[in-house]
Amino acid sequence: MKPEIIEKRPMNVVQVKDALKKIKKRDEELNFRSNRTEEYVNAVAKLKSKEAKELVKKLEDLGIPRLKPEYIHKIIDTMPTSEKHLKVVLQGYTLSVSGENQKKIFAVVKGYL
Repeated sequence: MKPEIIEKRPMNVVQVKDALKKIKKRDEELNFRSNRTEEYVNAVAKLKSKEAKELVKKLEDLGIPRLKPEYIHKIIDTMPTSEKHLKVVLQGYTLSVSGENQKKIFAVVKGYL
């Protein structure tokens, strides 16, 4: 049986953790790769599911131009602890965010640290 890709969308580690929980409940066990992934997300995920959803919504609601979902999820994965750290995270992409918008993003993220 070959799996079929239904949709492609970015996910943060909290969403991956939730998806693995559903798969584990459905299948009663995980394969080797899924177990390794579960170990990783349990160690790395810093937010609860509800908090991550709220943060995604708040960051989307800022209406910052060119801030794609994959950038938002990367911000949630790394949870930058300063504006400088946020700038480093965003430098990994071909994206220019003004200093004012970076301050807005960090102000929202700071509420979840």
